[in-house]
Amino acid sequence: MKRPLWRLLWNSKREAAFDVALVLGLQVLGRVMLFLFPSDIPAGTYDWAGGTWADALIMHALTLGLLVRRRFPVALMTCVAVLTLVQSVLIELGPGPLLVINRSTDPWMPATAPWTIYAAIRYAQPRRRWIFAWDLVAITSLLAVRPWAEPPGETLVNAVVLTVLPSVLALYARARHRLVDALRERAERAEREQELLAHQARADERTRLAAEMHDVVTHRVSLMVLQAGALGVAAQDPETRRAAGELRASGCEALEELRDLVGVLRSGSAEPAAPAEDAAPEAVPGIGQLVSQSEAVGVPVRLVEDGDPALVSAAVGRTAYRVVQEALTNVHKHAPGAAVTVRTIYSDERVRLFVRNSPPLLDAVPGLAGSGSGTGLLGLQQRVELVGGAFRAGATDEGGFEVDVILPAYVPTGEASADA
Repeated sequence: MKRPLWRLLWNSKREAAFDVALVLGLQVLGRVMLFLFPSDIPAGTYDWAGGTWADALIMHALTLGLLVRRRFPVALMTCVAVLTLVQSVLIELGPGPLLVINRSTDPWMPATAPWTIYAAIRYAQPRRRWIFAWDLVAITSLLAVRPWAEPPGETLVNAVVLTVLPSVLALYARARHRLVDALRERAERAEREQELLAHQARADERTRLAAEMHDVVTHRVSLMVLQAGALGVAAQDPETRRAAGELRASGCEALEELRDLVGVLRSGSAEPAAPAEDAAPEAVPGIGQLVSQSEAVGVPVRLVEDGDPALVSAAVGRTAYRVVQEALTNVHKHAPGAAVTVRTIYSDERVRLFVRNSPPLLDAVPGLAGSGSGTGLLGLQQRVELVGGAFRAGATDEGGFEVDVILPAYVPTGEASADA
């Protein structure tokens, strides 16, 4: 995005509006002062009533220069100090002043000097330039006071008010700004520390859950698989052996998913990582099986697959499988007779998954629609976010329903790697 031009001079529109109003106000004020308070110095060769073209050009340039006072304060202060020195030399040596002076007691410096002094002390960075700005302010103040004049009188008062007062105000504003920055930085640091503590607490909880799942759930499922295998060997009835084999296969699949889930929990990161070059491809559940099962019970499903499913890791493939499974189950329950479209897009970096159904053509069966805990979509969202994905579900404009999921192509599962 292109940066606005006004950002080169100001940090906010408020600063820009203030500086523009300041310049316009000083332009008007200068002309009014010349008209209301004409000079009491003898004219000589100098046109005191209206000034000279040189005076007009210099004063207009200095006034317009206040627009850049926040970005180039030291440069402006240098111009004011040099002009004050030239003014004093020309008046003392006799040729006459370079800039208009209304009264003899006025300091011999440009009318914009107080604003320039304030800007130099307030905005000069870094410290060496700030010290140089103080040197310029000291020179300008000394020339404005004119200690060689006898007696100083009103000249001293005017010079002090127009040089020392802006310096004091600038020091106060600078100190206040630094205090505000320090408080803001402290607040941001405290917020970062809170985020780190919360992240550490989440990591500790993930580790605890992984340990519980590994030590309790995985152990119990492993025993079930072993017992099913033993039953299949010892059973004499073919039906019993077949049931034991199916139970053992389901248990092995559950163990595989548990290992992936425990690995994701222990990794402590939901960021996708690149798979190892020598990693062997793992089998993932086929979404086509779910489509065939739905069509077998009378739900028309259109499956569209783009890309190569082998590009994704097993953990991601199983998550996609569960998303489609839950979405189709919800169609069976709540949208009988609806047409369903399942589309998956596989790439090297991510998997995009859509499950969309049209409005239902029949009334839902009360007993079937009321079954379940009602937290299926919430559980899907948590499962998708666990592997670093994004989940969205909601009604469509046509009256149907859509589930939209984005998953990383690969998620590291340290537990599965270690068990392998």
